[in-house]
Amino acid sequence: MTYVSCFYHAFAGAEQAETAANRICKVLAVNQENERLMEEYERLASELLEWIRRTIPWLENRTPEKTMQAMQKKLEDFRDYRRKHKPPKVQEKCQLEINFNTLQTKLRISNRPAFMPSEGKMVSDIAGAWQRLEQAEKGYEEWLLNEIRRLERLEHLAEKFRQKASTHEQWAYGKEQTLLQKDYESASLTEVRAMLRKHEAFESDLAAHQDRVEQIAAIAQELNELDYHDAASVNDRCQKICDQWDSLGTLTQKRREALERTEKLLETIDQLHLEFAKRAAPFNNWMEGAMEDLQDMFIVHSIEEIQSLISAHDQFKATLPEADGERQAILSIQNEVEKVIQSYSMRISATNPYSTVTVEEIRSKWEKVKQLVPQRDQSLQEELARQHANERLRRQFAAQANVIGPWIQTKMEEIARSSIEMTGPLEDQMNQLKQYEHNIINYKHNIDKLEGDHQLIQEALVFDNKHTNYTMEHIRVGWELLLTTIARTINEVETQILTRDAKGITQEQMNDFRASFNHFDRRKNGLMDHDDFRACLISMGYDLGEAEFARIMSLVDPNGQGTVTFQSFIDFMTRETADTDTAEQVIASFRILASDKPYILADELRRELPPEQAQYCIKRMPPYTGPGSVPGALDYTSFSSALYGESDL
Repeated sequence: MTYVSCFYHAFAGAEQAETAANRICKVLAVNQENERLMEEYERLASELLEWIRRTIPWLENRTPEKTMQAMQKKLEDFRDYRRKHKPPKVQEKCQLEINFNTLQTKLRISNRPAFMPSEGKMVSDIAGAWQRLEQAEKGYEEWLLNEIRRLERLEHLAEKFRQKASTHEQWAYGKEQTLLQKDYESASLTEVRAMLRKHEAFESDLAAHQDRVEQIAAIAQELNELDYHDAASVNDRCQKICDQWDSLGTLTQKRREALERTEKLLETIDQLHLEFAKRAAPFNNWMEGAMEDLQDMFIVHSIEEIQSLISAHDQFKATLPEADGERQAILSIQNEVEKVIQSYSMRISATNPYSTVTVEEIRSKWEKVKQLVPQRDQSLQEELARQHANERLRRQFAAQANVIGPWIQTKMEEIARSSIEMTGPLEDQMNQLKQYEHNIINYKHNIDKLEGDHQLIQEALVFDNKHTNYTMEHIRVGWELLLTTIARTINEVETQILTRDAKGITQEQMNDFRASFNHFDRRKNGLMDHDDFRACLISMGYDLGEAEFARIMSLVDPNGQGTVTFQSFIDFMTRETADTDTAEQVIASFRILASDKPYILADELRRELPPEQAQYCIKRMPPYTGPGSVPGALDYTSFSSALYGESDL
């Protein structure tokens, strides 16, 4: 009888040890998986934050380039970032949030404390960093486009400055030397009077060039205001022109005074020469101005602007017959001069002493004007065709954007409604959401096509579109938000499934929970505020004081956001019936393996547990320092409490 009793006690102790070991294996396996998920979250969060940290300084760099090519290279790099580098990071951010929610749910189900990421790696920290990235990205794109417009304007002004400066310098070349001559000192009366008339013609020409000098100075000032990279050479050239202009004015005045001091005037003045000079100089200046205008660069951004230029050009062409009449009148004056010389057999040169403009020059410039007119016609028509092409691009983009934008908004509203109104088994809800996700992903080709059209618009330097209120940025943000929303909604249902399976909730109970939650969700936004939740608890028979309600709110709203989610509501409703392990149960299991000792040895762990989990315990258990301690004794009580967040181990 004694033998039978001993055998029975030995067999019962072995079975009890095996049960204890199985319980510990289960607990340790859950804890190991949770630690792996925590490490994975920390790694992904660190990588994403590091990428954001490296990207923001690049987007915040506002160092302008000196050329259009360099700025367009920056714009192309920014497009590559939008198309290639950012989309994977959007998916990583979404996956990180999903992993975080899944981990918190698993911890909550296994009765573990909530996971608190390292400082600076909270989901809110990542969201804040991402928002700063979005703000820097938006500002960077606006800065790029403004810089391109500025450089485009600068190149146009610089070329215009060079053309006008070259024309003026050619005109002014040698004028100072001519004005410094003292030929009147040895001239006859007739020659002195001829010099005076010639000087009057020069002053008329000088006055006609006043506008050009002012235009040159105005362009130089505008280049300085726009921070032109070669402003120093522009300022130097402009200063030389202005100094020379002042010198010409002074010298002109001095020469007139010298000629007027001579009391001899021309008695035989050739009125024809004077008339030629007075009419030829303005006409020559008009032709030079016309050639400048016909060769002037133009920048337009709409069909209306180019049509305005075409209309102005047509008005100019309408004045050509009148100008041709003036030209023939001027040439007839010179013909009359030659006729008078021949008629009276005069031995003087037919060269006009009052004007530097020759008949050949007038003829040459007139031919040049006639050649430039059709060239201008062609360039204006080409630009008109380009603007029509740009308008087609605008309309093509707008037609798609006006469809895609409302489609995204509709899908967002459908998902929002489904998260509140969906009933039936969670698996059916999951299938419905997966179908939503599948439809959304299949719509991606429309976004890609719109991106292609947007790139064509950007390459054509089209900056506005009156046919739609949607920009590519609006579409991108809406699309990314839609993907994130459907992923989060699917994750919420997955979390509900995990909670249901872990806590043994029936589908009927889940439906009842959803009906109660929706009933007290007054705003129908999937969240209950504190007043809604209080009313729900009162309806369920809770006798709530302020302290008790505050305690419950700390459970369902630990972050103090002021709202209660459906998942938190389910956790609260099922908290009392959850079948989960506790620290006391694990301590009791270790005590069985240790034969009721307050400590356990490494050999006992290796004998009773699988090798991997035994090594896990040996590595993490602190040494036992209490009464009866022996070498190698391990403190399983502190270790078990730490598993459930009840100590600082």
